[in-house]
Amino acid sequence: QVQLVESGGGSVQAGGSLTLSCAGSGYTYSSNCMAWFRQAPGKEREGVAALDPDGSTTYLDSVKGRFTISRDNAKNILYLQMNNLKPEDTAMYYCAAAQRAPPQGMLHPVGYNFWGQGTQVTVSS
Repeated sequence: QVQLVESGGGSVQAGGSLTLSCAGSGYTYSSNCMAWFRQAPGKEREGVAALDPDGSTTYLDSVKGRFTISRDNAKNILYLQMNNLKPEDTAMYYCAAAQRAPPQGMLHPVGYNFWGQGTQVTVSS
């Protein structure tokens, strides 16, 4: 069975950095579209960053220049490097995988059929 497990969340001051990791099992990351989503209380889930099998990346406008998505294919680990964190980045972050290109776009949850449990990121001012 496919499993995704996030780690690396925590509390950080505004301007700080965190790196999230998503360890996968049951399949090879390189053959899937991978993405990070987040959801804050009272807000809609939003796609933060995505990485397709050919290495192309897609980012939420508000995180461009601050966040970087990458993966280690050999280790089957997806990363999200988050720099210059802002309080509005506070959310539960989820790792997701899609076996084929998501029909509504890389940052839309439709089409992502595997999800992790989430890791909390809290950014204080």
